[in-house]
Amino acid sequence: MDAPKKEISKIIESIVLQDDFRGMTALSPHMKKNYIDSSSNLLLKTQGEIMIITGFYIIDANASETDGPPGAVAMSNALKTLGFSTSLVTDKYSYEIVKAISDETEVIEFPITDHRESAEFAKNLLSERNVGALISIERAGLVGDGTYRNWKGVDISPYNAKIDHLFDQHPRSIGIGDGGNEIGMGNLKTIIPGFKNLPDNPCVTTTTELIISSCSNWGGYGLVADLSIKTGKNLLPTIEEAYRWVKTTVEHGAVEGMSAEHKDWVDGRDPEADSVCLRDLNKLLNSNM
Repeated sequence: MDAPKKEISKIIESIVLQDDFRGMTALSPHMKKNYIDSSSNLLLKTQGEIMIITGFYIIDANASETDGPPGAVAMSNALKTLGFSTSLVTDKYSYEIVKAISDETEVIEFPITDHRESAEFAKNLLSERNVGALISIERAGLVGDGTYRNWKGVDISPYNAKIDHLFDQHPRSIGIGDGGNEIGMGNLKTIIPGFKNLPDNPCVTTTTELIISSCSNWGGYGLVADLSIKTGKNLLPTIEEAYRWVKTTVEHGAVEGMSAEHKDWVDGRDPEADSVCLRDLNKLLNSNM
């Protein structure tokens, strides 16, 4: 790939990390160089189905959150446009929310059960389908004590399918997260505890590539933007389309993750603030394609 495109990938990394109130930007010096570039390259070289995992349970609301599913669907739609086969994977607490915006992509429910049965389900799922790569976006991952915890450190294990077993059994994967407790953050498990506002007990599940962002949806949009630059097609959703996804998830029970309220916000941002990332990414594409 030529240098200008790599420079654009770096700009995308900065766009998806803007308005960073959790402090994820502090992890940037510890990240793999050109990580969005590497992530999009992994996908473009994939042979077989690309399986996208999402869904984060908010215990204060007994519901899933608005961050994650829109980014998952954006990536799925982009990859399908490029000719890839995709599927979406979640558990029972997020199934209806993901299904509502899935745009006819198959949604697979991963059962909430013990580790032995979860590992077996993952093994069978991967063997039954020609899976070439996995992507996790805003999905809680196992922490060092064997539990699942939210950004505040609250145990949410009973409400979380052990989808990590897919990643333990597959060699090609991408993790997208915004808080340190998501699948993929195990790549930085020794680094994260040293930073203010990030968990002392981060996720330990690793992925081949890791994307950090201020909001996980934004990380997904950033990956789509980089795929767009490399393929010469603007694959990004419009601001209006992305908002419709958020609104539809709320109509099907989703909540805004920070407040645990049924409203069309994402990670503490109202619709206008949430639209900034897509606005900037589309502007970048329009000036470079």
